[in-house]
Amino acid sequence: MDIPQQRAGVEHYGPAAARCEFERGTDGPRLIMVGVDGSPTSERAASYAAGLARRQRSRLAVVFVGTTTSLVGALYGQAAAAAADTNDELAEVLRAAAKQGAEEMGVPITFIVRRGDPYTELRDTADQLKADMLVVGASAQAGHRFIGSVATRLVKQGRWPVVVVP
Repeated sequence: MDIPQQRAGVEHYGPAAARCEFERGTDGPRLIMVGVDGSPTSERAASYAAGLARRQRSRLAVVFVGTTTSLVGALYGQAAAAAADTNDELAEVLRAAAKQGAEEMGVPITFIVRRGDPYTELRDTADQLKADMLVVGASAQAGHRFIGSVATRLVKQGRWPVVVVP
């Protein structure tokens, strides 16, 4: 039955995935995790991950991390509420796209919403899910050349294969 299952920011769509014991490095990725934020590169990363999951007969976890800058997080009232509303609206758009993708591609997709630092939340979620592979979009922000992008930090972590989609 293709009815979405909901619990605390996690929704499942598409066909049920076959249950398998977890074993890293077997016949291919059983669970592919993709980080999305609504940017063009994250949309390409999600498309790449969905196609890979379909071809490999893998499950796909789509993770959206709602962020607020430290400045907005320190503000009270309308500014902080507006930032939270924007994240919630974006999460709904991405959730609808994940649901549509699950139906069109026949890929079991879990949609997860987290709040906080994108690197920390993606890293912790990948560990929690025991992801076999991570897919993220390349950052187009100039400041990341000095500080390091989320993708670069995930690659340096060295826990999983990471595909960075331009």
